[in-house]
Amino acid sequence: MTIVDVRRGVLPPGQTATRKFPVVGERQPAPEALDLERWRLEVGGLVERPLELTYDQVLALPQATLLADVHCVTSWSHLGMRFDGTPLALLLERVRPRPDARFVRFVACSPRRHDTSLPLAVARADAWLVHGRDGRPLEPEHGFPLRTVTPSRYFYKSLKWLCRIELLAEDRPGYWERESSYHNAGDPWPGDQRFSSGSVDPQRLARFRRAADFAPYRGPRKLLLGCDLRRWRPASRDLGALHLKNCDLRGADLAGADLRRANLSLSDLRGADLRGADLRGADLEGVDFAGADLRGADLRQTLLSATRFHRLEAGGEVVGARVAGLRLDGASGLLESEADYLRRAGATG
Repeated sequence: MTIVDVRRGVLPPGQTATRKFPVVGERQPAPEALDLERWRLEVGGLVERPLELTYDQVLALPQATLLADVHCVTSWSHLGMRFDGTPLALLLERVRPRPDARFVRFVACSPRRHDTSLPLAVARADAWLVHGRDGRPLEPEHGFPLRTVTPSRYFYKSLKWLCRIELLAEDRPGYWERESSYHNAGDPWPGDQRFSSGSVDPQRLARFRRAADFAPYRGPRKLLLGCDLRRWRPASRDLGALHLKNCDLRGADLAGADLRRANLSLSDLRGADLRGADLRGADLEGVDFAGADLRGADLRQTLLSATRFHRLEAGGEVVGARVAGLRLDGASGLLESEADYLRRAGATG
């Protein structure tokens, strides 16, 4: 079988290497995605020859092995992954995109039909239709029966449970770009394409910092992105279900705070005081806790993909979180180096 090797073998800015393949984003497909008798891949939109393929017909396409590095926006990278499938360019040749087609939209067979998009030129050059890895079918949580893999972009641009490909004249930003303000380009190499620009004007941010009641700020549609909350000391400890993504919370006083089901992904909490804080069920993917005080905090059932609890400074000094009594039962996604640090530092669970 042909092998296509697009590995660079180095980490983009801000990434941490792992040998794991963490489950991130959507966790479960719609039930019909796993029924191969019913599943179909539709290809339509601005094409001259629309197609509908069964799973067996997808497997009958010219096959190759892709060797690629995977870079997740939450800041983990798995270098040198091996996928089995077909370059999307081969399928595009069959459907013949019309001259006015400039973008490709990918739609998932998931409960909320999440989607993503790419410029046609990027999709033609880089995207693959993948049905297996390491010589075995994909696991359902990683996209079985079919997913896309686009190695030149962050992994949210690679869609699990693919069921429709649509050629468009105008771009239609995808689910994560719309709901979480992920950058629409998603190129990991510039180092600044994880998110679009911050979402909060200075007046609203000042009101948030002074607030005593955070009910108006709860939920994913109330996302606060890229906010400067350094040394924040909230008037209320009731901070559950807040969405503070990619925020600067260095030195914040959050001791004893109720942060259950909060989303703090990719936020900087270095040096923050989180003693006794309750973060059960929180999304902490990509959070930096180096130097934070997490003694007695509860991180059970949290998402910890690429979460950092210690860092090695340039002079060789290890700056680590204080984690005595930290509870981690049921947490998922912890990378190898962080798990080792937490065991040595006295975390439990």
